[in-house]
Amino acid sequence: MRLHVANHPLITHKLTVLRDKTTPSSVFRSLTEELVTLLAYEATREVRVEPVTIETPVTTTVGVMLSQPRPLVVPILRAGLGMLEGMVKLIPSAEVGFLGMVRDEETLKPSTYAERLPDDLSGRQCFVLDPMLATGGSLIAAIEFLFKRGATDITCICLLGSPEGVAAVEAATVDANVMLVLGALDERLNESGYIVPGLGDAGDRLYGTV
Repeated sequence: MRLHVANHPLITHKLTVLRDKTTPSSVFRSLTEELVTLLAYEATREVRVEPVTIETPVTTTVGVMLSQPRPLVVPILRAGLGMLEGMVKLIPSAEVGFLGMVRDEETLKPSTYAERLPDDLSGRQCFVLDPMLATGGSLIAAIEFLFKRGATDITCICLLGSPEGVAAVEAATVDANVMLVLGALDERLNESGYIVPGLGDAGDRLYGTV
């Protein structure tokens, strides 16, 4: 697994506003979209392209276009849905699939309750969206789900991560082609499995159910 923690003042600024408990849901959603677009720029540095010849108003030149099959963006429901628009703004031609996962608040173990993905992901670059990498359980389960469908190239984008979550994902993907892109790496998890200092429950804050 490769880890990239974004180090940019605009990302840190937007995260600071997201962390503030007084930030309303409307602003939280808007900033999440902007932040994901910035993180997606980092996450797509190795997106596959192929050469293409085009005519400019002046001459013929060779550029690049995204390769086939198209990248697949997979938000983990429900909170990952709040990251989707920021990602597809950067790659509008990408396909979108969905994974519905829920974490048991007592055991902290994830379970899958819904999925809408192609049956065969061979040769596809997959970009998984999940705001919070806490224990790592949900993200690991999502990665394993995609591997079972034939994926071999997975990039995960998270607003925040914990050292415990990063270590868990790394241990589960030692020999796999997995990249993890974080807006920030926070201090730790608390006894309830929440990231500290974190920003609370991303899903609740995105959709105003706090």
